[in-house]
Amino acid sequence: MEAIKQSNNSDNIQKRLRRIEGQIKGIQKMVSEEKYCGDILIQIAAARAALNKVGGMILESHMKDCLKKYLENKGEDEVLDNLIDTMIKYTK
Repeated sequence: MEAIKQSNNSDNIQKRLRRIEGQIKGIQKMVSEEKYCGDILIQIAAARAALNKVGGMILESHMKDCLKKYLENKGEDEVLDNLIDTMIKYTK
């Protein structure tokens, strides 16, 4: 299992996750205050899009690491199988 290595990328992801956390808390407040459903759904869509962006960034990093290992290890199938398994789980 590989960690996100580039500190800039990791910092960017952390900032995005904190922003998403704020969005979720805002949605909770909207629900408890019985705000208009259409507005709540728009905020949910925005949070989902932001989370998908972060997931894409992490998946990109993971793919790059796996492909480097695959090429360094002369095409070891285990590395490629791991990548495929992760992509399948992420896209469900």
